[in-house]
Amino acid sequence: MRLLLVEDDSMIGDTVRLGLRKDGFTVDWIRDGESARTALSSETYDIVVLDLGLPRVDGLEILRYLRSLNGPRGRVPVLVVTARDAVPDRVTGLDAGADDYLVKPFDFGELSARLRALIRRQAGRGTNIVVHGELAFDTVNRSLTVAGEPVSLSARELALFEALMLRPGAVLSKAQLEDRIYGWSDKIESNAIEVHMHSLRRKIGAHRIRTIRGVGYVLAD
Repeated sequence: MRLLLVEDDSMIGDTVRLGLRKDGFTVDWIRDGESARTALSSETYDIVVLDLGLPRVDGLEILRYLRSLNGPRGRVPVLVVTARDAVPDRVTGLDAGADDYLVKPFDFGELSARLRALIRRQAGRGTNIVVHGELAFDTVNRSLTVAGEPVSLSARELALFEALMLRPGAVLSKAQLEDRIYGWSDKIESNAIEVHMHSLRRKIGAHRIRTIRGVGYVLAD
């Protein structure tokens, strides 16, 4: 899943980015409000972690701007992470459109758990286990079983599978899959998706992923 991290503190940002990558997120890290506004207006994210005390443009203004956008961009879940711990500050943040609020300093485990809860809520799920036919994906442990048997995937294969698994019935184009599994700093080979898709199909069964010629890929019913 692709996540936008908006945090101007270098130490916090670097720690959170590394932790989120280990949790399977593709992370774009931005350090000021103006750049965050530009990214949110042009890119599509699955979730946003937003600090409020940002240079150039305050985080609350960014949050209000995001909620003014039409379509999926304006509905993306937002977890506010900030040192503003007074109750009125939390009320203001939630009323401005935040889905959850975490006060610094925080434990990374709690941050990760809150993000998973927001993702479950957005998808209308009450559990971390996503099932599609004989496929069962544990979003916490990031493990996959096929017909009850564990299957080991590389990080890229897992990210590709997750993008399809969390959108059952949706046909995802090559460009959409690249957006989900690669960040700004990642180098993308022209045939990377095809290579990872071939390996993924070999491991879980080629018949489980359909190719819609000229459109993209979808999990088979």
